Amino acid sequence: MRATAGACRCGQRSARVHGRYVRRLRDVAVGGLGVVIELCVRRFRCENPDCTAVTFAEQIAGLTTPHSRYSPLLRGVLTRVGLALAGRAGVRLAAAAGITVGKDTLLRLVRALPDPEIGEVEVLGVDDFAFRKGRHYGTVLIDMATHRPLHLYDGREGEDLTAWLRGHPEVKVICRDRSGGYAEGARVGAPQAEQVADRYHLWANLGQAVEKSVNAHRSRLSEPVPATDGNSDALEAEPEEVQPSTELKIVTRLREQHAAAHELWEKGMSKAAIGRKLGLHQATVRKLVNARSADEVVAKSLQRAHIVDPYVGHLHRRWNEGVRNAAQLYREIQQLGYPGGELAVQRHLRRYRTGRGHAPVPGPKPPSVREVTSWIMTHPEHLRDEDADKLHRLRKRDPELDRLTLHVRKFAAMMTGRHGDRLEDWITNAEQDTLTPLAGFARNLRRDFDAVRNGLSLPHSSGAVEGNINRLKMLKRQMFGRASLDLLRKRVLLAR
Repeated sequence: MRATAGACRCGQRSARVHGRYVRRLRDVAVGGLGVVIELCVRRFRCENPDCTAVTFAEQIAGLTTPHSRYSPLLRGVLTRVGLALAGRAGVRLAAAAGITVGKDTLLRLVRALPDPEIGEVEVLGVDDFAFRKGRHYGTVLIDMATHRPLHLYDGREGEDLTAWLRGHPEVKVICRDRSGGYAEGARVGAPQAEQVADRYHLWANLGQAVEKSVNAHRSRLSEPVPATDGNSDALEAEPEEVQPSTELKIVTRLREQHAAAHELWEKGMSKAAIGRKLGLHQATVRKLVNARSADEVVAKSLQRAHIVDPYVGHLHRRWNEGVRNAAQLYREIQQLGYPGGELAVQRHLRRYRTGRGHAPVPGPKPPSVREVTSWIMTHPEHLRDEDADKLHRLRKRDPELDRLTLHVRKFAAMMTGRHGDRLEDWITNAEQDTLTPLAGFARNLRRDFDAVRNGLSLPHSSGAVEGNINRLKMLKRQMFGRASLDLLRKRVLLAR
């Protein structure tokens, strides 16, 4: 029987059979069992004298490819498994389906895939991601029309973005965060494009400024505890004069030393002589003489924080509940992180036992800085009634926090209503306010004014970019230590 002609890589067809051999191809599993296809393949001799190939093997369309041990169907399945799960996880899934494959083979199949076609991009999204947070970063570019990743490269310098944009002059809008490197790269590489600052980052930066402002007023967050004595008529009457408690020995001693030092100083004695006369160190004498009143010396001496102070609230509550055992109270605050010893707790409780003071009934716990920040940053209609009432009382007590809330709500209305034309007025008002963190945020907006105004006016947003960043982080962590740039890039661009 005459052999059917085969085609060499040079394009020359040949009917001269050189030999035959058995070729084995692995195919997709059937019923959980691996499948191997055995083919009797002919090898032809190339009759083209100019061709470098002497012989060539015939190929069966749809079943064989040169030098491959997998059928196209199995190769496609393994490639999709590698894209979805990478190495080790892909091996486990393939084994469950009856396919034996190594992790390196899966990764090699992924790396061999060609990059997708980019096409024309009118709206581009740019953001960075961390290979190692705080040390090593990369950049991802997103087509905002299709939400598809276009490119991924190492670093977050503006020069790389400039080079990519010069090859894509069709870009009209660039959505980015407020990074100066991306801003400069977009300006140089695509001067025709409008830059849009992401509203998510604007709101996040505003939240940081609000938190700093609230933290500066944290001493005013607690509500005043109303004085009650159990009699409703007494609430309307003048409060009784509070009798002073027994003065501490250290306070009495400081007052006596302050009076004696000033008396000797007025007589013309030097500080060194006063120290020798009173038996005090010269630094102590200097502190006493420089103080205008004894109360000033007492306040400075008593304001030093004690190691027990962070746990006084717990000690007050337990003391009022009837717990008087110092060892038990020490063990309780030790579990809360108290780093000191039991003796300090005993000394703190001694004033309660000796009648020189008693643990007061603790008032309501003041809201934390983050809680107040959350109340200010939340839409009034979405606040719980209890939180809205607390915020209302807080704004009445503190005019600065009231102005801070008004600034935030004006910015929110400007952002959600796309009123970028109000940005200049808002920045001016914030800069003129006494709220230093908010004024700093406003000045920072002025440095990137055009992009911020576009972000507050145009419908474009970087939401699709943030979604792809989250997906990229998942892929990176899935590959553990094998997330090199080339492999990560293939999976980000091709795994959908």
